[in-house]
Amino acid sequence: MNDSNVLFPTTLVGGYPQPDWLIDREKLGARFPPRVRARELWRISSPFLSQAQDDATLLAIRAQEAAGLDIITDGEIRRESYSNRFATALEGIDLDDPGTALDRSGHANPVPRIVGRIRRIAQVEVEDLKFLKRHTARQVKITVPGPFTMLQQAQNDYYPTPEEAAMDYAAAVNEEIRDLFAAGADIVQIDEPYMQARPAEAEKYGLAALNRALDGVAGTTAVHICFGYAAIIHSRPSGYSFLPQLKGCTCKQISLETAQSSLDCSVLKELQGRSCWA
Repeated sequence: MNDSNVLFPTTLVGGYPQPDWLIDREKLGARFPPRVRARELWRISSPFLSQAQDDATLLAIRAQEAAGLDIITDGEIRRESYSNRFATALEGIDLDDPGTALDRSGHANPVPRIVGRIRRIAQVEVEDLKFLKRHTARQVKITVPGPFTMLQQAQNDYYPTPEEAAMDYAAAVNEEIRDLFAAGADIVQIDEPYMQARPAEAEKYGLAALNRALDGVAGTTAVHICFGYAAIIHSRPSGYSFLPQLKGCTCKQISLETAQSSLDCSVLKELQGRSCWA
């Protein structure tokens, strides 16, 4: 923060609730979080959807400012879930014939099916960032899904090993992050909730993929991990199964979910040298 009077700068971790006139909340609540596209959730028809999302994003920005937050996000208003908008914009994905993967709840969910090399073919969230910057004078943050999490939310029908797939996801995320900083982002947050859910795989290749996504990035980066949607994941552990390992990550900040009782935060001592958000 540039303001030396701000002791604990505040920001949203993830999405801001989309208004009922924009998204069908009943449909959204009756299914698992979308991993493939879910256009049927939007109440506004395609010709006017972008304008409606702009309006809802403005409401989210103003609400954050009114609440006194120091770092403003776009609220992820244009996304059907935190990850699917970016994950389904990549080359190498068959969107017409999706695959299946187990969600962190243990239930099967339709997911992107990898049928070719994962590659970013266009900027995905840069225009979202530019819209955000045009409508607030405060510092801004934008989020991208992490390479490890996107791979866990996909069916791999192409790569010989998950490590190879994770590294190509990481390269795509790296390109997006570089463009987001070039467009004026103050903070870019990488969402990696599946590192907590699948720590063995995360330790095997997830951390290397995360560092590849951060390779050569000069701006302020944050990594977010959490226990999943509380409405779906009812068993909440007392500590993180993958947190000390993040001391090997090159990110500048770590964003944690701590919205539960009896969470053991003593492990944060092992992350000295990094800012931690809760």
